[in-house]
This record gives sequence, C-alpha cells and structure tokens, in this order.
Amino acid sequence: MFTKDKLPVIILLFLAGIINYLDRSALSIGAPFISHDLSLTATQMGIIFSSFSVGYAIFNFIGGMAADKYGAKLTLFVAMVVWSLLSGAVALAAGFVSLILIRIFFGMGEGPLSTTISKMVNNWFPEKQRASVVGLTSSGTPLGGAISGPIVGFIAISYNWKLSFIFIMIIGLIWAFFWFKLVKEKPKNVVISSKIQVVSQDRRPLSYYLKQKTVLFTSFAFFAYNYILFFFLTWFPSYLVEARGLDVKSMSVITVIPWILGFAGLALGGFVSDLVFKKFSNKGVLFSRKIVLVTCLFISAICIGVAGVVTTTVSAVTLVALSVLFLYLTGAIYWAIIQDVVESSSVGSVGGFMHFLANIAGIIGPSLTGFIVDKSGSFSGAFLLAGGLAVLASLSVIWFVRPIIHKSS
Repeated sequence: MFTKDKLPVIILLFLAGIINYLDRSALSIGAPFISHDLSLTATQMGIIFSSFSVGYAIFNFIGGMAADKYGAKLTLFVAMVVWSLLSGAVALAAGFVSLILIRIFFGMGEGPLSTTISKMVNNWFPEKQRASVVGLTSSGTPLGGAISGPIVGFIAISYNWKLSFIFIMIIGLIWAFFWFKLVKEKPKNVVISSKIQVVSQDRRPLSYYLKQKTVLFTSFAFFAYNYILFFFLTWFPSYLVEARGLDVKSMSVITVIPWILGFAGLALGGFVSDLVFKKFSNKGVLFSRKIVLVTCLFISAICIGVAGVVTTTVSAVTLVALSVLFLYLTGAIYWAIIQDVVESSSVGSVGGFMHFLANIAGIIGPSLTGFIVDKSGSFSGAFLLAGGLAVLASLSVIWFVRPIIHKSS
C-alpha cells in the first residue's frame, strides 16, 4: 500500500481532506463574529450554511463525471484552485446576499473532492485495499475540522476573522502546485485487478446504476450521515456558545474533541471493513460493508439524539463526540460499496450521483435547524430529528442494500 510510487497519492489526498474541512468549517467557527458584524439572524445563518451545499451537491455529480472523462488529477487540481480562491473571497462579503453567493460558488469548487478521491483510489489500488485507502485518505477531513477551531479562533480573536480566510486560501494554492507536479493519473504499467472489469466489454450505461436499489439506499444512508455531519459542522459551535454559554475561546478548543475522534473513526473505518471482509469472505464483500455501516450509523444516531436532551455540557459534548466517532467509522463504506458493485469506468459518475443525493442533506439540514432554533428557542428538536433520520437509514440498509444482479442482455 505504502510503496514509493503510491505514497505521494496517499499523502496529498490526505492533505487535501485537511484543507477541505479547514476551509469548510472556518465559517462555522467564525459564525459568532460574522453574524455580529453583518447583523445576521439564526435563520439567515442557517440559509448561508445551506447555500454551500447547493453548489456542492450539484458538483458532486458533475465532478464525478469530470473525473471519469478528464481524469481525477486534473479535476481535483481545478477544484482546489477554485475553492481556495472562493474561501479567500469570504473576507470580501458585505452582507447576507453576497455571502450566500460566495458560499454557493465555494461549494461548487469543493464538490468534486470525494469523488476524485474515490476515482484516484480506484485507479491506484486493488479491490482488497480500497476501503482502507479511502478511509485513510479521507480521514484528513475531520482533522481539518479539528484544527480549524484553534486556527480560526486564534486569528479572529487576535486579529480579524477575515484574515483567517485569506490564510486558508494560501494553503490551498500551495497544495495545488505540489499536486500538479508530483501526482500522475494512474500508475505506469500496472493493472489494478477487479472482478468488475470483466464486464467492461459490455459497459452498462450510467442510467442502469442510477436505478438500482443498492445505489439509491446507500445514497439514503449517506444522506443521513451527511445530515448529522452538517448539523455538527455548521451548528455545533453556535450551540456551544448560545445554548451552553461558552465563550468563543472555549468553544474553539472544545470543538477539537469530536473532530479528533472523527479522524480516528474515518482512518480506521475502511480497515475495519476490510478486516470484517477477510473474516466473513464466504458471505461476500457487501455483507462486511453492511455490518460496519448499519452498526455504527445506528449507534451514532442514538448518541446524537440523546445529546439533545441531556442537561450538562460535558455529557452533551461527550455524546456528540461519540456520535461523530461512530459516524465517521462508516465514512469510507459508502464509497467502498459503490466501488464493489460498479464497473471501474463508471465509479466516478455513480459515486458522484450518490454524493449529490447525500449532500441534499447539507441544503436541508442547516436551514431547517436554524428554523427550529428560531421557532422553538432550543436545539433539542434538531438533535432528535438528526438521530431519528439516521435510525431509519440504518434499518433501510439492512433490507435494500444487496448485491446487484446483472441480467444477461
């Protein structure tokens, strides 16, 4: 796995994830300052949080198709340059409307990341390692969320919140330079074996996969995953300040805790799935994916739901941290399922479609949370809604996610 030619791919994809969530979560950390400076209500902040996912969800799908057509290397290079520039543009926002527009275009830039990671892993690694590598490379995302609190919080308190977005922009542009110089689209003279490739001579159209229950209900489970994730990503810092009475300095430190556990969960999730596959190899790879997905998503759902009704800050933070840990243990599984059931030439497009459906949660969730908070004056209902949705999704995986039976033409 960690050979000389593959190591730059793993390291730079890992770093891309760090930058991705450093950029993305910076707004939620800076939200108390931004909402004060621009006179924004909770509902308006919810809409701003959600506006990111409008562009993001659409370009999950478009980015996946671009990765299949133009290559994952070029697609991710362009995406990183675009989203880094748009991250810096947040410092130029003058009000509600301008911030919405910037976040939509910023989301468009970030949209291709996960599908290009999946495509690059499919290009470079054999089937038995893919879940592990997807989990390992993607684990940079919660680490980015972890360091965003101290970085953005420190800069905002010591200088100005706008400077933090300029700083993050520069980091992204530096990464893009090294990615373009050091990484190739595919390894030279190496064939990545896969049982899916035997059907390449009779390639199935994209529409074939988009109608499969396995793809649709894996997308639904990923939707529930993202609903909890975006709830945590966008509103948890404000929850700590508004509902728990913490100052921004304390909030910036406490938000690191769930992200560190999330990093461990995402890094280990793929390895856990691959180990379960080895133990139950006679039952098939999809069985092992489902064991990890259903168990961990269900536990995450219970934790986030109960976190909304406990009375102390310590218990709430502990439960949210556990929810994020178990949530991220499933993070690589959605992509692994797609790689298991879809032929290599369509992995980017089908993965992008799944990611598009999943990230509709990022459009609905933050706005709905802001509305619930404004109307009820409490975050409890939002916590319970996130947990209930994930329970339903984990149960649906048991019944509907099954091997795709290819009918002879």
